[in-house]
Amino acid sequence: MHFNTYNPENFYDEFFSEAGQPRPEVEKLINRINSFTKFELSNRRKAANAEFKQMGITFGVYGNNEGLEKIFPFDIVPRIIRAQDWELIENGVRQRVYALNLFIQDIYNEQKILNDGILPRELVLSSVAFRKECIGMTPPKGIWCHVSGIDLVRGQGGEFYVLEDNLRCPSGVSYVLGNRRVMKQTLPTVFEALPIRPVDDYAGRLAETLRNLIPESVLDPNIAILTPGIYNSAYFEHSFLAQQMGEELVEGQDLVVRDGFVFMRTTKGFQRVDAIYRRIDDEYLDPEVFNPDSLLGVPGIMKSYREGKVALANAPGAGIADDKAIYSFVPKIIKYYTGEDPIINNVPTYVCEDATQRQHVIDNIENFVVKTTHGSGGYGMLIGPSSTRRQQREMVQNILREPRNYIGQPVIQLSRVPVLVKDHFEGRHVDLRPYILYGKEIYVLPGGLTRVALKKGSLVVNSSQGGGSKDTWVLDREVPRDFEQAVG
Repeated sequence: MHFNTYNPENFYDEFFSEAGQPRPEVEKLINRINSFTKFELSNRRKAANAEFKQMGITFGVYGNNEGLEKIFPFDIVPRIIRAQDWELIENGVRQRVYALNLFIQDIYNEQKILNDGILPRELVLSSVAFRKECIGMTPPKGIWCHVSGIDLVRGQGGEFYVLEDNLRCPSGVSYVLGNRRVMKQTLPTVFEALPIRPVDDYAGRLAETLRNLIPESVLDPNIAILTPGIYNSAYFEHSFLAQQMGEELVEGQDLVVRDGFVFMRTTKGFQRVDAIYRRIDDEYLDPEVFNPDSLLGVPGIMKSYREGKVALANAPGAGIADDKAIYSFVPKIIKYYTGEDPIINNVPTYVCEDATQRQHVIDNIENFVVKTTHGSGGYGMLIGPSSTRRQQREMVQNILREPRNYIGQPVIQLSRVPVLVKDHFEGRHVDLRPYILYGKEIYVLPGGLTRVALKKGSLVVNSSQGGGSKDTWVLDREVPRDFEQAVG
């Protein structure tokens, strides 16, 4: 019985309501895992790791001296999300992306929300993600955020919170697809017997989202994925998605603007490109408009975009919604544009630009998570309870030097799930990143990426900080009663 010694401790555990008491939705899975010997469990984990190596599922770690690419750590125990919990998540992130899209359109055009005093004007206009070059623009179909990743966590009582928004170039969906493929081989009988919603059609839906941006008058449209190149940490994902969609993977040097249109170089000459899924940041997209030193982008592509001769996903300027200071106002943004209260709440957030809120963060820094407003990957973050006095003093100095660049949040004791540690199971903290496609309608991929903090006690789940992932099983309905017979 592998879970006899498993201790949920004082956290919200998604498998056990208390020691030895599994939650109904995972009970049959636990029984199946308990039927394996330690030798069988070890072999299944080895087989899963071998499959990941064969698939080449990697991520890059910047500044890593041991080698650029690492196999993404994977835990063979899936995370299970009940159908009713997923309904809440799906409705919540759909509402959020819809409202944020209206916000971005407004910010670069009429700025009603600023004129009405809902957000401080200077907070928005001072953001490094605000692109004055996008003022007056409206992208095709009025959609700015075609691909989004909304990071969710569960608190002490099991309630969901939005931790942050990712509307620029959210990564990780290739791991979702890879995890599912591996899990079908690792626990096949369990997978086949449970009513698990599929994720395999993501690439097709992504391609359809991009085609939605191309005028119907274009009879034989071409799509390309624009990557910074092999040294980018998510290059595997760029090439994987291009292969899955059957579309071209290009770098900036492969594209050229002629007569206002974008063309890619091919062995048969130049071929027009109608929609580009860009995986490079605004700053590097067009040296004629943004960073003149960029060698990654395409000179003239913004002019072509403004003239409606090429579609870009996500739209330049969409990153304004990723600013963590603006994140604190998203409940007001949702209310302003939809008239609704948020279905999923934010984590309580203090914006250090505000003097009163800043002082509260400084006075309680040992109990706060402090983040930069534009950071990602877990870098530049302070987790108060596990920090030293010296680290706290340094962070206070950083806040006082550049208050606009920092927010503080009380520590959320993230929910936990079991992971296989050597030959036994221990609880580890997790978050969840559902992926949302905004095309003719707003589609939410069932499950998304569960990131798990593999270091004991750690609240940082990012792969760059030692985290791994799990397959995420969203149940379509209640577990069938004949499950025991089905898995034998």
